[in-house]
Amino acid sequence: MTITTRPSPQALTRPPSSQRVALAASVLLLGLLTIVFLSLTHGSVALTGAELLAAALRQGSDIHHTILWDLRLPRLLAALLVGAALGLSGALLQGMLRNGLASPFLLGISAGAGLMVVLMIGLNLVQLWVPLGAWLGAVVTTLLVYLLARTGTTLSIERLILGGVAFSSLFGAVQSLLLLNSPDGQFQAALNWLIGSLNGRGWAEVTLVGPGLVVAAIAGCLLARQVNVLCLGDDLATGLGTSLLRSRCLIGGVATLLAAGAVSMAGLVGFVGLIVPHGVRLLVGTDYRLVLPFSTLGGALVLAGADLLARTGPVELPVGAVTALLGAPVFIALLYRRRFGGR
Repeated sequence: MTITTRPSPQALTRPPSSQRVALAASVLLLGLLTIVFLSLTHGSVALTGAELLAAALRQGSDIHHTILWDLRLPRLLAALLVGAALGLSGALLQGMLRNGLASPFLLGISAGAGLMVVLMIGLNLVQLWVPLGAWLGAVVTTLLVYLLARTGTTLSIERLILGGVAFSSLFGAVQSLLLLNSPDGQFQAALNWLIGSLNGRGWAEVTLVGPGLVVAAIAGCLLARQVNVLCLGDDLATGLGTSLLRSRCLIGGVATLLAAGAVSMAGLVGFVGLIVPHGVRLLVGTDYRLVLPFSTLGGALVLAGADLLARTGPVELPVGAVTALLGAPVFIALLYRRRFGGR
């Protein structure tokens, strides 16, 4: 099944009105600020606005200092970074592949990262090595998929997708076998990571992975022109002097680094990279000069909001489960709208 995301040349040369863009930006920024405030004030110990301000200025109760600076703020930053990376990675892949079903895990990123995490937890390595191993597994798997899809000076989109599916199936089977033969404690630790969770994420993870995600996000947003050209089709892109192999390797490489960094920090969080670009295109159109930065902002908003919901109830849920529960109905609604709305 394919959902095309190819815009017409007229759509790329006719940007949406400035009022529409300004309204979309205002809605996203207002929603993000609201989520940030609620994430910092709500939890097992609620903080008022005055208490939050005092804790931010290192005044007031020491307990409030610890809650803000050691628990909630690093977790919030982790959610924002991971969500932004997944949203931008999904937008890059959907534009590069001209397929609305593309997501950051399409190229085997999740399977490679998951297998490495299971191996490292099984070897009882220190927690710092787990995100590094996840990042390495995701990048190596994607490189293998790219090598499989490359034919001479071209990159086959069909073989790229099929290769990602094949590696995902293989690594998923190995991962399941390792989990079934592991002790209960190791099984639970690996399962918590594979479901996707931000519980316990602190400054160590943010400072280790965050700078790389920021640099990759800036690079990704600068690739808007290449994505726009690829969306026009291979023949027209080649006629405009674009190297399809170089452009796809560059875009796919940045998307992989973003997704791998997100996976290494939060585990396998699904649906963010899939649905956020669809929602953004409904807001600002198909010009990737707008789609990419707005997908970055939208991804941060969606995952921070999902994490807030995950820890609001009496029992904290994995954020990956929340995004799946919320994302699946939203994506079905988008499919329904496209079927009957013509977009």
